[in-house]
Amino acid sequence: MAVQLSRRSLIKFSPAFLILSRSLTAPRPSLSAQDLEVKGLDREIWADELEAFVPKRIFDVHTHLPCWRFNLDPKKAAAPPDAVGGAVFTETTLDLLTRFNQKLLPGREVHYLAFPTVFPQCDFKGSNAHVASEVRNRPGSAGLMLVHPSMSAADIEKSVAAGGFLGFKCYRYYSVTGDMVECRITDFLPEHQIAVANRHGLIIMLHMAKAKACADPENLADLQRLSRQYPRVRWVLAHCARSFTPYPIEKVGRQLRELPNVWIETSAVCESASFSALFETFGIARVLYGSDNPRVGMARGKYVAVGRGWFGVDSEITRSLTENPTDLRLTFYGYESLRALRYAVRWAKLDDRQIQALFYNNASKLIEAVRKDRG
Repeated sequence: MAVQLSRRSLIKFSPAFLILSRSLTAPRPSLSAQDLEVKGLDREIWADELEAFVPKRIFDVHTHLPCWRFNLDPKKAAAPPDAVGGAVFTETTLDLLTRFNQKLLPGREVHYLAFPTVFPQCDFKGSNAHVASEVRNRPGSAGLMLVHPSMSAADIEKSVAAGGFLGFKCYRYYSVTGDMVECRITDFLPEHQIAVANRHGLIIMLHMAKAKACADPENLADLQRLSRQYPRVRWVLAHCARSFTPYPIEKVGRQLRELPNVWIETSAVCESASFSALFETFGIARVLYGSDNPRVGMARGKYVAVGRGWFGVDSEITRSLTENPTDLRLTFYGYESLRALRYAVRWAKLDDRQIQALFYNNASKLIEAVRKDRG
């Protein structure tokens, strides 16, 4: 992600204001076994706000399968697995995620577009083999392979075929420039890999860099060129095209709508205004539901927009607000995202058919189209 505010950026608090500074990387919520207990506030929010809103069938297009053993950082023993993968999810399976989803989304049938957790130093082969194994016997779900810029077209084509993958997950950690904050798309996703996706009509799950995300002039120009030059690629822009504030998607949503092979997913965004701007400018026909589970969606907190940036409100921050008399118990990031989505859906006056499309049908149609093209 681009320039944001992290918990370490919290310098001072008074009842009147927070003084916050910028950090270069996104705040990552912490996750523990205790966090995954459904507590009183969670039950109230589910019953009062979400149970009647969330459809019975869900396709979650942003699901990670973190496995701590695929983190190749030689210093990882000095930090708990929670620092990246979540202590509960040191060896994640779809069965495990489904058990937790049954607690958080009771009575819902959840299908997954799953991919590895992105470690800066990563066992790509092991991570991808794990995802392929998990989705192989789940016809309602699918997998994406994690790619590195150094992978050749031949190697990727071989891995896609062997693993049954429907596309790629790329990430800015691996930028050939060494700058994961201000890198361009092709710095971490070279065009020889995009060409493979184009030949086979695959999905590319794209998490953009740069402070303005999709509204950055270089990012927008790159998306316009790449989507036209590689028209069979299905681009899925993560985190509302990385609009944790409404500004980026409000600014360029109509231009993205003109690109017929671009979809946008909702994961981890907690601002209703971002979703409202998405619906108004981009429409809903190519909007997909995502959770960013388990690393973010199942942790406790909320991403809050501040100006053009955002930061994660977590337990460390709420504990510091000792003079605040209001109820500051935290619920799940995933619930906060669903709450924001619910209000935007209400303001846009979406009907039941459109809500079902947002949560399931749009993704299902996309997945089936990719499968058909792959043969």
